[in-house]
Amino acid sequence: MRETTKYVRMTPVEEMLPVEDPNSRTMQRVYLGFAILGFLVPNVFTVMESVETGNILFWTNPALTMSELFINRTSTAFALDLILVAIVALVWMTYEARRVGIARVWRFWILALLFG
Repeated sequence: MRETTKYVRMTPVEEMLPVEDPNSRTMQRVYLGFAILGFLVPNVFTVMESVETGNILFWTNPALTMSELFINRTSTAFALDLILVAIVALVWMTYEARRVGIARVWRFWILALLFG
C-alpha cells in the first residue's frame, strides 16, 4: 500500500516557532512547573479563607461558598467560565482515556474535582 503524504501550510508565525516534542524533558518540566503553580497559587487563598471563615476548603459550608462565588457579575462570569472549562476538561479526559486505552478514568475525574 502506498502512503500519501499530507502537507500542511504553516503561517509565517508558526514557521518561526520551534517545534518541541511534547514528551521531551523540557516540556515535562514546563508542564510540571505549571501543575505546581496551578496548585499553589489558588490554594494560598483557599487556606487563608479556610482559616478566616472556618469554611474548610470551601466544602464545609456550601451555601456560603455559592453565595460568595456568585456575589457579583464579575465573579459570576469567572465562575461560570471555570465551570465550563472544567466540564470540557472532563469530557476531553474521558475521550482521550478511551482513545489511548486508560481504564477507570473516573479516578482522574475525582482527582481533578478534589484538587483542581
